[in-house]
Amino acid sequence: MFKKVGPGFLIAAAFIGPGTVTICTLAGVGFGFALLWALLLSVITTVVFQEMAARIGILTKQGLAASIRSQLRKPWARNTVTIIILSAVVIGNAAYEAGNIGGAVLGLEAFTGAEPSPWFSWLIGGAVFILLFAGSYKILEKVFISLVILMSISFILAAFLTRPDVGKVLEGLFVPSLPEGSLFTVVALIGTTVVPYNLFLHASLVSEKWESVKDLKAVRWDTVLSIGLGGLISIAIVVSASASGLTEVSSGLDLAKGLEPLYGRAATYFLGVGLFAAGITSAITAPLAAAYVAASCFDWKEGLSGRRFRMVWGLILLVGVLSQFLKIKPVEIIQFAQVANGLLLPVICIFLLWIVNQSNLMGRYRNKTWQNIVGGMLLLLIVFLGLKSILSVIFAI
Repeated sequence: MFKKVGPGFLIAAAFIGPGTVTICTLAGVGFGFALLWALLLSVITTVVFQEMAARIGILTKQGLAASIRSQLRKPWARNTVTIIILSAVVIGNAAYEAGNIGGAVLGLEAFTGAEPSPWFSWLIGGAVFILLFAGSYKILEKVFISLVILMSISFILAAFLTRPDVGKVLEGLFVPSLPEGSLFTVVALIGTTVVPYNLFLHASLVSEKWESVKDLKAVRWDTVLSIGLGGLISIAIVVSASASGLTEVSSGLDLAKGLEPLYGRAATYFLGVGLFAAGITSAITAPLAAAYVAASCFDWKEGLSGRRFRMVWGLILLVGVLSQFLKIKPVEIIQFAQVANGLLLPVICIFLLWIVNQSNLMGRYRNKTWQNIVGGMLLLLIVFLGLKSILSVIFAI
């Protein structure tokens, strides 16, 4: 069974970063279990769209950006889309990297009980650099599977410590509600789970693991299993946060501080390990995704060990490490970034649905009618929530 998993765990690790920990903490603190349905919706949406991206990757043997470019006949359209994709992913991931490194540092401090030190960010940055510079997909895959399992155990044990009311958890999952002031949090929960850059990353990674369309069943199994596990981690964080008694959240580490008086030092250890694993996995995938997108846009063929590929991920990683010395309060930036992600998502998903329906590219593996209906309905829901949040800001001004 485990020989059939791989890239999906990198995708799960990418969306379970410090941003997800912070947003899920905000959701649990502010609204209890009421927004768990938004997480469930996000996980279903992620599985649907990531499967399409993976199918494109295994059929075309190229990245999503390259597939989009190949179907745009007009040079101005091709160049415009390339600029949008590069700006959204490369610049956006540089901003995310700051939160990823910061989250890993906070987790390390919580677990070890050490005083804050600027050397921690260099230590984590160095570890990420070594893993990426090795240029081996197999090494990355093993590291990510181990860290996702570590995250799962840490956050789920922390949630069990709080002894939640199972009936209320199930009600939050399956009975949608929109408490006053929760709209931005719902959009952020979707934005932190259905991550646009993961669509590009997944399409590029599947060809590293699998050889042909015969492996499509394994691709789907990998996607469902790993993203489902990632969703379970997010739900565990919301459950933990709802029992924390917190009133203000400035980072994911606040969740550990809130649980410690009620549930002992064990809660801090579990959450510290979980936050460290979340930070370091996302600190690897954000630069990796940016490099894959650049390679796909400019048709670089040298792969993980290529000089230009390394230059892109190296720059993103350097920005993340250096940003730790700016002393910026992370929660506002993280929340804004996740909301912006949720608003950008419909544009990327429209391109994805268009590409996966191109007969000349996908052949008999293009979307079936039911897949288009499901994808279209989820896309409309995402667009509706995004527009509603924009309108609420306009009318509030």
